[in-house]
Amino acid sequence: MKLPMILTLGRIFISPIFLIFYLKYQQLGISMHLLPFILLSLLIVSELSDFFDGYLARKHDTVTQLGKLLDPMADTITRLTILLTFTQGVIRLPLLLVFVFIYRDMMISTLRTLCALKGVTLAARTSGKIKAVLQGLSIFAILILMIPYAWGSLSLEQLQDISFYIISAAAVYTLFSGVEYLWTNRLYVKHAWEKSN
Repeated sequence: MKLPMILTLGRIFISPIFLIFYLKYQQLGISMHLLPFILLSLLIVSELSDFFDGYLARKHDTVTQLGKLLDPMADTITRLTILLTFTQGVIRLPLLLVFVFIYRDMMISTLRTLCALKGVTLAARTSGKIKAVLQGLSIFAILILMIPYAWGSLSLEQLQDISFYIISAAAVYTLFSGVEYLWTNRLYVKHAWEKSN
């Protein structure tokens, strides 16, 4: 197994570790003062592995079809796991808000798979890449906000309200990127649909 694949799989396994630390930090003997730094470290490791698995695969010409499949899947698993985790604990994001991200990714992934089965390839869009960056930055921002909260300079209500607005902004763009993807690829989708009939 090549290093890029190991990094990709490692990124998938970071997600449940993040969840356990966030939800069970007290049982693990971790203070709230330390928790944001641990979570930020896990997220930084995840994002660095995301960069280096693609970089190393291209540099050493070890790009594989499995890697092309697992890399975006690992991104989706990581971000959706963290957002779902944030519906619990101190952040308390509304579950319905997080479902915006879940439905968008499920719809696009299913559509791309169905089209691929019919021999039609739907390329990734710039809006989708921006969407991923915004989601990552939103998660980073919330973890940064947990630091002043842990030290008492930000109230729980302020933490939850600001987190809600940050994720809501990311959700709006996520919806836009989904609609833009469908509109741009409508002819390819139509072609794949016609081939199935």
